[in-house]
Amino acid sequence: MDFWWILYIIDGVLFTGVSLTVAYVVFFSLASLFNKHHDIPRAKRQNRFIILIPSYKSDKNIIHTVAAILSQNYPQRLFDVVVISDHQDELTNMRLAQYTITLLTPNFEKSSKTKSLQYAILNLPAFKIYDVAVILNADNIVESNFLEELNDAYEVAGTKAVVTHLMPRNRDTSSARLSTIFEEINNSIFRRGHITIGLSSALTSSGVAYDFNWLKENIMKVRSVAEDKELEAMLVRQHIYIDYFDHIHIYNERKREAKEFNEQRRRWIYDQVRSLFKNIKYLPSAIFNQQYDWVDKIIQWMLLPRSIMFGIVFMMSLTLPFIYFTLAIKWWIVAVIWGFSLALATPNEFVDKNWDKDFITLPISTLANIYRKLMTLIRKK
Repeated sequence: MDFWWILYIIDGVLFTGVSLTVAYVVFFSLASLFNKHHDIPRAKRQNRFIILIPSYKSDKNIIHTVAAILSQNYPQRLFDVVVISDHQDELTNMRLAQYTITLLTPNFEKSSKTKSLQYAILNLPAFKIYDVAVILNADNIVESNFLEELNDAYEVAGTKAVVTHLMPRNRDTSSARLSTIFEEINNSIFRRGHITIGLSSALTSSGVAYDFNWLKENIMKVRSVAEDKELEAMLVRQHIYIDYFDHIHIYNERKREAKEFNEQRRRWIYDQVRSLFKNIKYLPSAIFNQQYDWVDKIIQWMLLPRSIMFGIVFMMSLTLPFIYFTLAIKWWIVAVIWGFSLALATPNEFVDKNWDKDFITLPISTLANIYRKLMTLIRKK
């Protein structure tokens, strides 16, 4: 097989994967322009909430998170806060103990958010009765009307899982700004765009409200550290609709350093690939049984991750003109369409003077990261 056949095969395989991913993104970016939820009526019933906050070595943030969730307009007799303080300083635990919360202090040999949530469920008093469980991260800050708005939304949704809108607490570095924009694009495509056409929203790692009894039963079945992916698969396979409410905000800390940002992306890519291999076997039966939410979820896991997409499109668009000019034209076209769809999915308030510069640095950062990994492997050999 000569060089040109190898080039055609590589070009065809990469372009097929990229173009299918772009088509998916374009469709749901357009759908996201239409908001399903407008005026949410006040709920006639006030649910009883339990707020679960796993906190692993988060001494810097956890106090602010607890103070914010306790400062709710919602009646205090109707919500309890449980902090699972794992490997945190004694001083932090002493400060937490002064608040009206339940403080659990496990000492796992190998810590994970999944283990913390399971530990909390197992250690809740048997006489306590809850309607809704809310999972927050240790760096989340909520407004004083958070539970009130969530209660209204939960009653309107009439389902067992409700997702809220994660917003940035900081946008002071290029990595933090990119993380913010990526999360907002995810909100547009995988959440708002999906519920607009009647499909389930994707879960987030925090700010999700579950039916308490459902979570109590199903969290114990989770085996990986990617608890949100497993819970999402369980919900969809059980035909439970996941709703999303754009107006209920939760503020979280964005990764400031490029190293942290890339590490987070690698972990998410690993979780995505793991979820795909674990659930791809269900695709034929999901299609046959017309389980559209389940089909869509598996297709989501088949999409090329965004950071890898940037690297592929950037590399092919720049190198092909010097090898075979006509092959590059389709890459330029798909790059323009993809860029337009991402811009469409990005809220106007996050498009500022740094927007172009931040996006240009991403493919360079991705390729540089791949190069460093390859050099490390070569040196080891």
